[in-house]
Amino acid sequence: MVAPIISNTEVIGVFDLESDELNAYSEDDLQVLMLLASQVAIIIEKVMLHEQLIEKKRLEVQLEVARQVQLELLPAKDPQLEGYDISAYNFPTEEVSGDYYDWVKIYDDQIGLVIADVSGKGVPAALLMAFLRASLRAATHIGYSPHISMAKVNYLLWESIERNQYVTAFYGVLDVTNKTLSYTNAGHNPPLLLDKDGNSRFIDQGSFPLGMFKDTRYHEYYLTTQPGDMLVLYTDGVTEARNSQGEEFGRDRLAEAVKANRQLPARELITTVHKVMIEWTEGKGATDDVTFFVIKAL
Repeated sequence: MVAPIISNTEVIGVFDLESDELNAYSEDDLQVLMLLASQVAIIIEKVMLHEQLIEKKRLEVQLEVARQVQLELLPAKDPQLEGYDISAYNFPTEEVSGDYYDWVKIYDDQIGLVIADVSGKGVPAALLMAFLRASLRAATHIGYSPHISMAKVNYLLWESIERNQYVTAFYGVLDVTNKTLSYTNAGHNPPLLLDKDGNSRFIDQGSFPLGMFKDTRYHEYYLTTQPGDMLVLYTDGVTEARNSQGEEFGRDRLAEAVKANRQLPARELITTVHKVMIEWTEGKGATDDVTFFVIKAL
């Protein structure tokens, strides 16, 4: 006599009773066995749920550790440079983020600035972000110019990651003495530049993302900053945020939000523009990590 143990319409086991006697079991015996099987199914479900809960808590602890480690990798405070107001912030959609920003002091009057977006989300993207940070910082401390640094990091990534992974990044060196920004764009979102008169444009200059091709060539560009100018770097989480009608926030709305609040300090500007995006999506927010990096010339 066989009675299935069923959990959520799935057979997870059976009771199998055998006897040396012919027709040893009656219909009543079968009903009793079926009742027993249903009770056992409930017990097994509880055990499975308990194990899932333990596994979930274990993963939550690991994610929290990963989140804390990632937070340690981001700058603890905004850089202090005479004549500039600089700030950046990351708004993750999960416990850990694939977005990255950083600044590295090169000389007293020079600082390296970077913003990057790793393909994918979650822990795999966060691990790749940590690898990118180490590689780019090493190139910066050696003293490579932005386009050489990008080429070096590109090759390291190409050697180390899967072919379906890549990183978009903007890396520049801000020279306070000469009021210039030398930079390279590796497939990242075009920076938004606002001049002192309120005119805005997106700078569409760059090459392929990091890690896609072995010998990608990167070019170095130069930007002279004047008091009142502002450069806004961002990841695609903000421009690709959608409202209930499926419309993207887009670059034009980003430019309008920045223009309307350009008088604010860099950190407040970031918070305000992010709120504008949240309101436009009717409170849903972005589906991808959002990072802003604002450089204001005073």
